[in-house]
Amino acid sequence: MNRRKVLHQAACGFGGLALAAMLRDSTTRANESIGTGMALSEKRPHFNARAKRIIFLYMKGGPSQMDLFDYKPQLAKGDGSGLPYKLPSDEETVGLDGTKLMGPISSFSNRGESGLLMSNWLPSLGKQADKLCILKALQCDSPNHGVAERQLHTGNLFDVTPSMGSWFSYGLGTENQELPSYITILPGEGPRNFSSAFLPAIHQGMALQEVGLTPGRAPIRHLTDTSIDESIQRKRVDLIKALNQQQLQRLEADQKMEGVIESFELAFRMQMETPKLVDLSNETQGMKDLYGIDQPETNQFGRQCLLARRFAEAGVRFVQVTLDGWDHHQKIREKLPQLSKQCDQPTAALLQDLEQRGLLEDTLVLWGGEFGRTPHAQFGNGREHNPHGFTMWMAGGGVQGGMTYGTTDDFAYHAVDGAVHINDLHATLLHLLGINHERLTYKHHGRPFRLTDVAGQVVKEILA
Repeated sequence: MNRRKVLHQAACGFGGLALAAMLRDSTTRANESIGTGMALSEKRPHFNARAKRIIFLYMKGGPSQMDLFDYKPQLAKGDGSGLPYKLPSDEETVGLDGTKLMGPISSFSNRGESGLLMSNWLPSLGKQADKLCILKALQCDSPNHGVAERQLHTGNLFDVTPSMGSWFSYGLGTENQELPSYITILPGEGPRNFSSAFLPAIHQGMALQEVGLTPGRAPIRHLTDTSIDESIQRKRVDLIKALNQQQLQRLEADQKMEGVIESFELAFRMQMETPKLVDLSNETQGMKDLYGIDQPETNQFGRQCLLARRFAEAGVRFVQVTLDGWDHHQKIREKLPQLSKQCDQPTAALLQDLEQRGLLEDTLVLWGGEFGRTPHAQFGNGREHNPHGFTMWMAGGGVQGGMTYGTTDDFAYHAVDGAVHINDLHATLLHLLGINHERLTYKHHGRPFRLTDVAGQVVKEILA
């Protein structure tokens, strides 16, 4: 039975011959203009790319840089003494009355042939030290979680603008037309931070809210429909697409409608490949052990990291993995080593796994939070937010390994050399993907927007 007859019969079931007649001409146009994955088709970069994809390990809350990657002897020496600097007058001071310096709470060792100085709470990651490019002088513009998270994810402090994953998708499309170009695993930062905003809706991040920890709960809800045959599902999608296309032709241009049409089509295609990717039962026991799966401390984050590798290998352009809990205002001596243990083995396994598969050379791994922590204590046993100088690291995807870039002061509080603003970070990520950040724009409200707004410099010193 040909498509036109199928649609005619389906239309009769939805209200009669008049509807079938209305759809007759629009069906062909719908299939020609939409549903071929054009919005996500792989696009040529502006220049030769170092990386094809990015995995962002987002440490939500703000990891403590001086306790993990940025050891300061002067801070250790001054532990418990008064502050040698003034607190910012425009930032919160809750719990900082009579505050004193808090020295590094972790011991450090030189790791790898490069001798990178890293916390002994990260023994597995330390074995991957020669892959790491540690940026020690990151800066953002707000000490508040919501605003800093938004800037990290979208480049913008207050406006509703596309997330960086959406910009990457818009600029380069996807390598696999059966999958979204942007997936975020267990996001905790809110939909606004993985939204496509004014970009076409197909570039929004697809959220996975489950990683196989809850029996009977699928990672992606409503991914499959076993109640009807696949061919019937295909007919339904075709009919809905034709109806939407008819409406789109009347409106001439409607971005939301276009996004709906593309999303229906992508959702149908995802049914073929995605269930296999989110099913970890076909992984070897050795691979599960590598990531720490089924171990109490590392089970959840290990599953997230393994899924990230599987999605990246399958051609997803941008994968974000979120590990919450780094906001240590109190009890940091107890909580930071616990969270470090959750993070350490899976993160190291991801780097090792990518390298063994030949993927690390064109997969950029980014690790970090929205800001760092202060060198002085809060409530006596925690650390406050610090946007003035904090640490993130990269690996693979065209950056040099076994190096550090940038310097903070003697207390790991303020960037003093090689500062990298969030705009610079985004410009560098785009550069590694082969995109000139000043050329990737989208006109909205009468002016061109871009991920880096009107700022951003590529950090060329870290490029391999």
